[in-house]
Parts: sequence; structure tokens; C-alpha cells
Amino acid sequence: MTGAAVGMGAAFAAELAQRGLSVLLVDRDEVALSACAEDLRGAGAPDVRTLVLDLGDVSAADRLLDAAGDELGLLVSNAAIGYVGSFLDQDRESVLAQLDVNCRTPLLLVHRVLPRLVARGRGGIILLSSLSAMRGSALVASYAATKAWNLILAESLWDEMRDRGVDVLGVLPGTTRTPGLLGSLPQAGPATSNMMEPADVARESLDALGQAPSVIPSQANRESDAFLSSLERAEAIKIMGDVMRATYPPQRAPDPTL
Repeated sequence: MTGAAVGMGAAFAAELAQRGLSVLLVDRDEVALSACAEDLRGAGAPDVRTLVLDLGDVSAADRLLDAAGDELGLLVSNAAIGYVGSFLDQDRESVLAQLDVNCRTPLLLVHRVLPRLVARGRGGIILLSSLSAMRGSALVASYAATKAWNLILAESLWDEMRDRGVDVLGVLPGTTRTPGLLGSLPQAGPATSNMMEPADVARESLDALGQAPSVIPSQANRESDAFLSSLERAEAIKIMGDVMRATYPPQRAPDPTL
């Protein structure tokens, strides 16, 4: 479970532990990771291990899978780096970091773990994408592009693996109340009207594993995406751009209503 210290990752870890699975929590934030592990143990989790790891490191995938060992049966790739703002204002290091954490390391993880699961004849992989992956999304251009990559990889592997005993799922959360989201200082409006809690995303996602190539958690988010998909693509992208600019005006502060 990558990006497991807080937010979505911690919610997935809690849901997996509640379902009786042993979990390996991976994150670069050692303090938050230890706190998450203690919370799970206090709630009766059967087996919780931690690994402090920067997933942008070139050796991250190998180090993670070496720590997990041969018993790994479900990979949840959640860790991601986001950026909110004009693409012109994003520096080269930030763009490359997004590729490393959001795409390169998940790819290497999947490439190494998938043969193990196929040989065993069972197992699962969940790749966290985003609703921003469904179409162009102003102010999160590079992030949305990496999430589209996650989605296509997951859906493609779902088809390749569906007769091999391995379930693969892409998850497309909408706006979710995570520390990362709140730290980007969104303003209340259409983008936050269907805000979900991480625990609900994790629950719906795990229930969908083995049932579909991808899932959009929450009926409200599915209806919103269906509406945008019914429009001409250029019009849908323009609407998303307007929503993003209203959510992230140039001058903003924490919104107390969120």
C-alpha cells in the first residue's frame, strides 16, 4: 500500500486490515506512517508492517517488493504527487517528480509483481487514477495526464489478466477530503459539492475489484462524469476549466466551509 500514511492510502490500509489482510504501509513520512500503523494495530489489525520509502527514488520499486516478499497478494498503488496551477509556472523538477512517483514507480511495481501473481493464479492490483483523467483539466494538466496513464494501464491489464486469475482495477476518485486536497486550498463550489470521505472511496473500490476494469466511486460522481461525457469533448473540457479556475483562484485562503 503506497502513500499509506494519511488520506486515501490510510483509508485503504484500514479497510484492508478490517477485512483481515496483512498490510505493508509504505510512505516517505516516517512520523505519519508510524502513527497510521499504531492506529491500525490499536483497532485490532492482524499484521501491520511499515516501510519508509521515497517513491521517487530510482530503486523504490525494487526496495518495496523486496520488503513485501513473496506473500504479496494485492498491490494498491496510491502514492502520487499533485500540482495545482498553470503549466507554464510548473518547473522541470516538479514535472519529472510527477512522472517518477505517479507513473514510473507504479509501472515498475506492476511489471515486477504481476508475474508472481500470474504464477500463483490469483491476486490483485489497484491503481489509483482520478476523475481528472477522463478529459483535459486546466490547472492540473501534468497531474491529470499521469492519472490518465494510470487508468489506461489498469484497464488494459484488466483485459489481459481477466482469464489468468489476477484482478486489476483503476480507481477514479472525484474530490476527496484528504490532507493533500485541503492543502491545495480549494474554494467551495461545484468541484467540492460531491466531496467524498477517503474511507468511502476505499470501500467502494475494494468492493469493485474483480467486478470491472475501473470504477468511479459515488453515484453523484458517476452522474457528473456521464453528463460531461454526453457533451462535445471541447465543451466538456471548457466546463472543467471553468470549474477548476473557480476552485483555485489566484488569491485564496483555506475555506472554513470545507
